[in-house]
Amino acid sequence: MSARTSGRTSTSTGLGRVLVAVYGVFALAATARSLVQLLTKAGEAPLAYSLSAVAGLVYVAATLGLAEVGPSPRRTAWAAVAFELAGVLTVGTLTVLDPELFPDQTVWSAYGAGYGWLPLVLPFAGIAWLVHTRTHSPRT
Repeated sequence: MSARTSGRTSTSTGLGRVLVAVYGVFALAATARSLVQLLTKAGEAPLAYSLSAVAGLVYVAATLGLAEVGPSPRRTAWAAVAFELAGVLTVGTLTVLDPELFPDQTVWSAYGAGYGWLPLVLPFAGIAWLVHTRTHSPRT
């Protein structure tokens, strides 16, 4: 399989593959953790656990979009990564300003500090990849 697809670098090799793998691991981890929390102790912190579930679904969408799966993968990737960035910045800021706002941590609490700040770095990496791999059409 070629590392070039439609004039842009594919995520089937190299750094693109690593980015998709990291997103995939986060998708699985955030979704599984939030489901366990929602099923076993939803009453303790329903907002935090629901936000983690949303984060998990966003990571799934970003993974699929970046892996070029589906009818409009780049559009899906852009939407997911943009939502992810907004989420981590919003939830991160809220949890830093008012730590008592959420009784338990979310994936995006304190900008992802519980995950080594990778949730803060990932959307920037995703955006950088999408910009790096954009196709340039000749202007007419």
